[in-house]
Amino acid sequence: MYAKIVASGTKVALVFRLSFVDIMKVLLLVFCCLASMQWTPSEAVPFVIPWYGRWILPTVGEVWPKPQQQTSSETFFVLRPTMFQFQVVGERCDIIDEAVRRYYQIIFYPGDAGRVPLSYPPPPTPIQEHPQFRAFLDSVEIDLKQPCEYLPSANMIESYNIKIDTADNPLKATITSDSVWGILRGMETLSQLVYSSAATGVAYQMNATEITDFPRFSYRGFMMDTARHYMPLKTIKKMIDLMAQNKMNVLHWHMTDDASFPFESTLFPNISRYGSFQPFSHIYTPSDVRAVIEYSRLRGIRVIPEFDTPDHTQSWGLGQPGLLTECYDDNGVLKVPDEYGAIMPTREENYVFLQQFFGEIFNTFPDPYVHMGGDEVSYYCWKRHPEIKAFMAANGWGEDYTKLEQYYFDRLTSVTQEITQNQMRYIVWQELLDLNITLPTGTVVEVWKGDYEGLSFNEELARVTKYGYQTILASPWYLNYISYGLDWEKYYLAEPLDFDGTDAEKNLVIGGEATMWSEYVDSVSVIPRTWPRACTVAERLWSDRSVNDTALAALRLEEHRCRLLRRGFMVDPSNGVNFCEQEWDM
Repeated sequence: MYAKIVASGTKVALVFRLSFVDIMKVLLLVFCCLASMQWTPSEAVPFVIPWYGRWILPTVGEVWPKPQQQTSSETFFVLRPTMFQFQVVGERCDIIDEAVRRYYQIIFYPGDAGRVPLSYPPPPTPIQEHPQFRAFLDSVEIDLKQPCEYLPSANMIESYNIKIDTADNPLKATITSDSVWGILRGMETLSQLVYSSAATGVAYQMNATEITDFPRFSYRGFMMDTARHYMPLKTIKKMIDLMAQNKMNVLHWHMTDDASFPFESTLFPNISRYGSFQPFSHIYTPSDVRAVIEYSRLRGIRVIPEFDTPDHTQSWGLGQPGLLTECYDDNGVLKVPDEYGAIMPTREENYVFLQQFFGEIFNTFPDPYVHMGGDEVSYYCWKRHPEIKAFMAANGWGEDYTKLEQYYFDRLTSVTQEITQNQMRYIVWQELLDLNITLPTGTVVEVWKGDYEGLSFNEELARVTKYGYQTILASPWYLNYISYGLDWEKYYLAEPLDFDGTDAEKNLVIGGEATMWSEYVDSVSVIPRTWPRACTVAERLWSDRSVNDTALAALRLEEHRCRLLRRGFMVDPSNGVNFCEQEWDM
């Protein structure tokens, strides 16, 4: 290589002459520099982004949520769709039989009953000659030790054990649990242990594994809002499937709100007739509700309805005249056109209605818990209504309208306990505790305020548990707040027990839930908006507290996202640039 200066008129140029070998050396140097360059666009990304290609390499055959204890070997088994079966050797019931059918489908025909099982070109040598090949696994034993329970409950047992080719279970695979709900969680884990390998040419492969697993928290929920946008049954069932495949166990069904009342009451049909978006299509009939409950039951998921009162009830008014508080202006003039506030708390006939209505709800939904709401109660119309002002004066409450709210909830819980023979249990939003409202013993308080309101959910958890109430956390898991880029880390790292409290107080936190409010979400977008972001909440509530390394979680989440996509769910990418072997194809 050499250089010389060349002059032409007023221009001077430096000319290099490079040999072919010199050029190749320069190109190799540039390539090495580029290959070593890495770009990290945000400190929040839990991995270093390469210059080109997929951003991370997903795990293979890893379980989400991560089990409590797991040991695995490099030796593997091969599953054959035409030969494989689940063999029930213990107790059995309809839940087991349905799970056997469902998980065979999930493993071999995910997402589409008509899909041909996955296959690879045959390897150059028989798989039996592979040094890590153990055997063909043609059956998995399902060993339920105790009779099935019919319904999932707050106290259900979900622990299970899996043994695949262990010292005491050689060349065999067994799922064991004392509870049918544990069997369901174990079958989900087993389905995730199955993976495909282009290296071996095996479409359905499973490593020798032993797992002991159980949930960290008993309440692992998802809140679905069907009031702001109506969600068809097909969408709700897909959400339930996704919950089951992430080991969530409570569907908090926020069924009604100011916007609409889609629940078709048998006793009060006019409420949905006048309060739903469309009374002939955008309602949930008694048959629809039974279908959701049954679909959930077979997957070990409780259904807890929410009928928020005394506010968030505008959609109730037209179908139940006299229920809501008429609004007056500051001059005592009734506002026109009609404007209403929260439920009128001083009319005795309203408590007759509430008793009958919640009696129907209690008889419709088998879970004893009903979410009563209690959040964001506006006192505007209460303060200006002459009947209420007279009632306040007669009771000597002055301008303290929290006493009126206490009166409302005292009456509401009294009439609902009467009609349900003291069997109904309550969940409420945190505002009632914030206002120092006294609640019945056994009430569960849901903490929802947090960063978006400039508050600390840890401080709220400390406050609620000091009162002795069981608590569920939602504050850090409002999935309807979205941002561009990777945002699942903040959900994954939110720790429910980081607050300042005693061990007894921390034991009152029974879990939490991801929430998806639907002002800007409908059946088109609710699944990709929610998943796989909600998966991170599921793992936080199931796995051990020490499972909190986002760099490791990203690799497993990438695999899990592709797994859900393969199973037929239109879920969003989780970690930026990547691909799945089987992409979504509408």
